Amino acid sequence: MNEKVKKLNDPDKCETFARNVEERGHPELAQQARKRATELRAEKNAERYGVKTQAEKEALQAIYAYEEVLSKKNGKRTRASRTWPMVERHGIIETIERVVNRTHEPQGYSLLVEMGLQELAFEAVVLRYQHLFSESTVRISEERMVQYI
Repeated sequence: MNEKVKKLNDPDKCETFARNVEERGHPELAQQARKRATELRAEKNAERYGVKTQAEKEALQAIYAYEEVLSKKNGKRTRASRTWPMVERHGIIETIERVVNRTHEPQGYSLLVEMGLQELAFEAVVLRYQHLFSESTVRISEERMVQYI
């Protein structure tokens, strides 16, 4: 990660930095800044959502990354309004199971791939922490990762 990006300590500053460098023709720096914003948001809200493991932290980052791509797509700040209630009801790991196993096309994953943030998708989290998920969730995640890359 670029040293300037590492020094950013506020998600809003990351967003501003990303917009500025993207306008100047540096999409790779913009991508790093957006990823840094997700890290900062996850760190800030880890306690609120009961994060205890690295897998849960990365899943929280995935939700914030999804919000980032939704916001960019919609041209305004957009929350993952269906995902957060699931996290509160079922916990982070069970939410990933439910989202990955949905039968309809995974909008979140395809949007993250478009922005080059596929490593922040739920499917990527599942593949990094396979022991926490069902066999079907791991299989679906593998298939999706292969399909979109």
